[in-house]
Amino acid sequence: MKVAIAGASGLVGSALMPVLKSMGAQITRMVRSKPKAGELEWHPNQDEISPGQLEGFDTIINLAGENIAGGRWTDDQKRKIRESRINGTHLLSEAIAKLSHKPRVFICASATGIYGDRDDETLDEQSESGGGFLAGVCREWEKAADPAIKAGVRVVNLRLGPILAREGGMLAKLLTPFKMGMGGKVGSGRQYISWIAIDDAIQAIKLAIEDASINGALNIVSPNPVTNEEFTKTLGHVLNRPTALAMPAFAARLAFGEMADEMLLASQRVLPKKLMAARFEFKYPNLEGAFREYVH
Repeated sequence: MKVAIAGASGLVGSALMPVLKSMGAQITRMVRSKPKAGELEWHPNQDEISPGQLEGFDTIINLAGENIAGGRWTDDQKRKIRESRINGTHLLSEAIAKLSHKPRVFICASATGIYGDRDDETLDEQSESGGGFLAGVCREWEKAADPAIKAGVRVVNLRLGPILAREGGMLAKLLTPFKMGMGGKVGSGRQYISWIAIDDAIQAIKLAIEDASINGALNIVSPNPVTNEEFTKTLGHVLNRPTALAMPAFAARLAFGEMADEMLLASQRVLPKKLMAARFEFKYPNLEGAFREYVH
């Protein structure tokens, strides 16, 4: 299997590469610098790629995108978040549509942010998208793959929830304050977090590559979403630390601006309906088990 992957150096890409190699895949990384052996050059923000470079790949994976938690959401940062996802996906999708020998599948990252703030409503892949900046970005992100779909290529949009991993992401940011006993719920604590362990996320992507019956939106989340309060208490319990330092909603907004409303205070109770229908076996279906694996 020949695989081209954009965003290979990110949290998901770094964990996915060894699994693909163990499957016997020949991997080509897509880079925005001078390419070395095993790499091909593309420039998503300049709309530059030679379609011929993508000939012969069985699978093309796009995980590229500006870190949404990388800094306060200024107008410029929001533009980078949006363009880094939509431009690259559209460029790849257009290039794929022009190929003589198209890939079997185009795997493209998306996020559970597409559902917006939905209180305790249970959400699956058939649920409508919501309001807010991230939901709008995700809608356009997924729509950017339309040229590949119209060309007859199977497209899977990975609606990833917040990822628990040792190497980065949500958990890495929380560990230091929680280990110091400075952790606590954010806002009311009633908002749902639809988390996923990195190992399960990678195996779900592997399934999306291999299972030709999977297409369109795919929720990559644990079957057991939890409230922010439960998330906080479970992490404190595993670390044997108090979690009494709650952050009121106004303080979160003061510290993080618009990002607070969409990433810390929004509630998304998302279920992995398609993964469950495919009898996907989660290694870490429950939060405490995932924490015990990744925080020590």
